[in-house]
Amino acid sequence: MRHTPTGGAGSSGTTSSDGKPVSIGAVLGLLREEFPEVTISKIRFLEAEGLVEPTRTSSGYRKFTTADVQRLASVLRMQRDHYLPLKVIREHLDAQERGEEVPLPAPAPSRDLVEGVPELGEERPATARIGRAELLAAAEVDEAALAEWESYGLLTADAEGRYGGEAVGIARLVADLGGFGLEPRHLRAVKAAAEREAGLVEQVVAPLRRHRNPQTRAHAEATARELATLSVRLHAALVESALRAQLQ
Repeated sequence: MRHTPTGGAGSSGTTSSDGKPVSIGAVLGLLREEFPEVTISKIRFLEAEGLVEPTRTSSGYRKFTTADVQRLASVLRMQRDHYLPLKVIREHLDAQERGEEVPLPAPAPSRDLVEGVPELGEERPATARIGRAELLAAAEVDEAALAEWESYGLLTADAEGRYGGEAVGIARLVADLGGFGLEPRHLRAVKAAAEREAGLVEQVVAPLRRHRNPQTRAHAEATARELATLSVRLHAALVESALRAQLQ
């Protein structure tokens, strides 16, 4: 089902000059006036989560209509101003399409966090596994690139040759970083840091995982997700702080 516009475009300039469908790169340019932190990976992620459904050309390229771009702007605005989870945003937009009036919560106070860091565990089933061909297609990369990333440990398949649901996001991010000249060998330090952070989280929740009470074990998983989210946000904030210090 094609989505219809959901509210005005605001000041983000979310219309093409001739009204024709545009590429994902053009969408990025249209959105960045209002959302300077938005990336191609972010747009792809929102598409994968069903928040927007661009058409595809016969060659497989995405084409976004004015309605698609306006919908993306609405999603980004609700994330930025209200910090709503994607599930709630989707429900809100679907209700709007049905003609229902759904009030948004009051704008959340400003926070000193880097925008664009996804909520860990949000609508991403931990049990989801995909095959190699699915990963290549979803991430839009070739076999040679994937093999190189695997050689540096950035992606790892299980014994059955399948990948976790987060593999697509990782592959897209690695590809986008590659566009700036960052090669897989440069990202080994990032991988090592992530593994250390995961180890810290595991130290905290390990006693809960071993508990006999099922509710306590379930609490361990929720705690792990929350700790992981906080860890990622701290990492992003520290990187931003370091960059600012270098620019001073």
